[in-house]
Amino acid sequence: MIKDRLHYLNDKEHKNIGQIVRFGIVGLTATLIQYGVYWILIHIIGLSGHVHLWPTVAMTIAYLISFVFNFIASTHFTFHVKANAKKGAGFLFSHVINYFLQMVTFNFFLWIGMGHLWAPIPMFCICVPTNFLLIRFFLT
Repeated sequence: MIKDRLHYLNDKEHKNIGQIVRFGIVGLTATLIQYGVYWILIHIIGLSGHVHLWPTVAMTIAYLISFVFNFIASTHFTFHVKANAKKGAGFLFSHVINYFLQMVTFNFFLWIGMGHLWAPIPMFCICVPTNFLLIRFFLT
């Protein structure tokens, strides 16, 4: 049934659906990388101590690692564009906005008492769709 509906889409609509699907794959992978690095830093290195700053530091480190993967995958796989200084600057700018949005929402969920292992979940639910719109604007 879905396949029948896709048949009636024009080229631009096909391209948009493809971008959304590829963004979902890259976004899910980048999110898993970010959460995985965060989890490792919290558990293995022990950044979950009583200092409230450590979860934010761990999330920042995880974000930076995920950012590198995300840039490479977004340019080559998601949007099929050639990386250049202008696109890199736009990608960086969108991720600076996304980083601040993530830190605000992450720390809000920590502040209201959500555990440091659970706080990233609603943060991702808010920030990932916002990031798609920002990246799509700057890379296409």
